[in-house]
Amino acid sequence: MPPIVDRPWDVVVWGATGFTGRLVAESLAAGAPEGLRWALGGRDRERLERLRAELGVAAGIVVADAHDPASLTSLARSARVVASTVGPYARHGTPLVAACVEAGTHYADLTGEITWMRASIDAFHEAARASGAKIVHACGFDSVPSDLGLWWLQQQSLARHGRPCATVVHGFGPMAGGVSGGTVASALAMVEAAVADPGVRRALADPDLLAPGGVASPRERRPWWPHFDGDLAAWTAPFFMAGVNERVARRTRALLGEPWGPRFRYEECWRARGWPEAAAVSLAVLARPVLLAIGPVRRWAARRILPSPGEGPSAERRARGFFRTLLVGRVDGVAAPVVARLACDLDPGYGATALMLREAALSLALDDLGEEGGVLTPATAFGERLVARLRRVGFRFEVDER
Repeated sequence: MPPIVDRPWDVVVWGATGFTGRLVAESLAAGAPEGLRWALGGRDRERLERLRAELGVAAGIVVADAHDPASLTSLARSARVVASTVGPYARHGTPLVAACVEAGTHYADLTGEITWMRASIDAFHEAARASGAKIVHACGFDSVPSDLGLWWLQQQSLARHGRPCATVVHGFGPMAGGVSGGTVASALAMVEAAVADPGVRRALADPDLLAPGGVASPRERRPWWPHFDGDLAAWTAPFFMAGVNERVARRTRALLGEPWGPRFRYEECWRARGWPEAAAVSLAVLARPVLLAIGPVRRWAARRILPSPGEGPSAERRARGFFRTLLVGRVDGVAAPVVARLACDLDPGYGATALMLREAALSLALDDLGEEGGVLTPATAFGERLVARLRRVGFRFEVDER
């Protein structure tokens, strides 16, 4: 195979004609550094060429099929980095990851499918370490603000106190945004797998799912009912993405060698504007998996309510999107908390996510991230490099001066 430095493409956007893939391609067209060699990837050359013409760029075209290993091998060997938007990843992602690992090609995606991430760890972590490929899952709103935000908060604690926080609570909200058919398809695929397989249900309940072999995490959980959190100064409810984000952050700790202590606790919640909103969110989060576990309800929602693959929120709705999060960490023996705020004035799942995946791919292609490969997390793959990149494109990482 060609050495990674001699490959024709620095970055290939895989699934570029899909809803989210197109947003990532548009983002690269608008913000690719001069001289970047990048390409649009997918299985339909005509659609890829039409997208290239609409974008008005000189990007390359790479044609492959997600279920044709030979074409994926050719794709992986042509690129330094593949940025994948093709989900559900459990159905369409494994052969591409395998090809990238074998070729020593770096890879980033947007998955929030934690059972598939565990399968990726089991199948590819050691092989990726051997080949030098950095396989970085969850490079969108799942789970960059959580994983990178927690890592960054701990760096602030170390700088201030010489010690990490022993506990961190991460409050999400307010935020506004939409959902695409691809995201819905991934979520429904996980629900269907959990309904069909008790092993999947057990895996989804395991806080250490993505940290095999590590020290068991504390099992205490935040209440599912509305709860006033004094550190966040707000009524809180369960956050529907916490089950993914907390496990990605748990893998970061394991990969770093538990630098914050084996009993460290990180929890996420929804930061509501009052008790009524917290109650409504609590009920919605509790009811959603129960209702979707009922086959006829799930199929009816997929047909009549939820967007289909290839569909997503309008440009006008995405333009109104934003997110705000608040992290509060407690250091043993220190009265004042360490407080950080993350924010972006873009739709979290699309505008912001497209930028996060773009910057992750550019970091893999252009930054000196060291030689170590493996199935990594955003924090362990990028650290301060990605914080700096996201700040340059409008994300805010701010620490309270208390």
